[in-house]
Amino acid sequence: MAAVSAPRSSKTESYIDNKRKEDIRHANIKAACAVADAIRTSLGPKGMDKMISTASGEVIITNDGATIVNKMEVLQPAAKMLVELSKSQDTAAGDGTTTVVVIAGSLLKQCLTLLSSGIHPTVISDSLHKASIKAVDVLTAMAVPLELTDRDSLIKSASTSLNSKVVSQYSSLLAPLAVDAVLTVVDPAKPDLVDLRDIKIVKKLGGTVDDTEMVRGLVFDKKVSHAAGGPTRVENAKIAVIQFQISPPKTDIEQSIVVSDYAQMDRILKEERNYILGMIKKIKATGCNVLLIQKSILRDAVTDLSLHYLAKAKILVIKDVERDEIEFITKTLNCLPIANIEHFKVEKLGYADLVEEVSLGDGKIVKITGIKDMGRTTTACSRRDQYRNQCEEGADHEYFGGERGAASACQYKCHDTGNRVCPDVIEDR
Repeated sequence: MAAVSAPRSSKTESYIDNKRKEDIRHANIKAACAVADAIRTSLGPKGMDKMISTASGEVIITNDGATIVNKMEVLQPAAKMLVELSKSQDTAAGDGTTTVVVIAGSLLKQCLTLLSSGIHPTVISDSLHKASIKAVDVLTAMAVPLELTDRDSLIKSASTSLNSKVVSQYSSLLAPLAVDAVLTVVDPAKPDLVDLRDIKIVKKLGGTVDDTEMVRGLVFDKKVSHAAGGPTRVENAKIAVIQFQISPPKTDIEQSIVVSDYAQMDRILKEERNYILGMIKKIKATGCNVLLIQKSILRDAVTDLSLHYLAKAKILVIKDVERDEIEFITKTLNCLPIANIEHFKVEKLGYADLVEEVSLGDGKIVKITGIKDMGRTTTACSRRDQYRNQCEEGADHEYFGGERGAASACQYKCHDTGNRVCPDVIEDR
């Protein structure tokens, strides 16, 4: 008789491979730690500057954490999180971008040791969350009240923020300038909301940092369009910001018109002159004597003929104003942009005591001062030499680090305890 086989067990053993999970987790932590190690040596007053060469061949020398991580081409997802962390810190406080990355990297490195000991990641995550709550309590207990009227404490905070920057030796100049700029744009009713886009920094090659100044008004890094002999200085200015072109219209579709009759050519030129002259008469009828013309990509914003007629009408012209500057300009001048000549009304104009072209360095700028009912904005004219311009182009928030440091002092809040700042920050250095 054949042997009876033993019944097969219904329970089967399964093998779960956890090594791959651990390898991925370790790889993510090591990638994030690599980013932290890259900028660790730039932390603090004695931190070393980094020389960064971009893909376009541009060379930037900086020790600002946000600038360094922004220029790094990070592909690993976990490392990208540290880059976003630095950006968030830069947006929220304006300073401490290197510190948050270094602290996060150190915590992750310690987490690697805990994971090797067999502690579950969820337990580690919950513990770090409890530690962060305790850290906030400690900082709140250390902090002292800070009022926006206490200008001296704000200047000390800005000076502390500048200590680790390239321009630390100019902190006595830049810190008061930065604090005054922020206090100009801050709303006393909402001191924790400071929009740094209301502070415009105009960079001008030539001179030194000592020549940097804050202008209560507007500054344009361009000269007046006086090719036809127009004015370069206007007092009691009535300013219009226009978004239409003072030039002959073009067809909606691309086509060419051939005119062989001289009489018809003269008629076309006469119609162009009448068209432009009619527009300028409407502008002059409102009393406008300063025109800010938005840059146009469809056709020329102004022509030589229109500039000639504007010069005859004694209207100062600043052309090629960038589209992204229109909002700041209209907010400063307390006026409205005009998109069509038919909407050119007196109530849409801005008013200022003086508009003038000023020589600065190797070039010229246009200043608008004494603005009536000026909005909560300010302009800082930053002077720099050619070396500093090459090294720090694109790192404006480092060059004016005190400005952002003052903003962080104005913005910093711990729960409901009001405006507070750590005593070390306001220590006189």
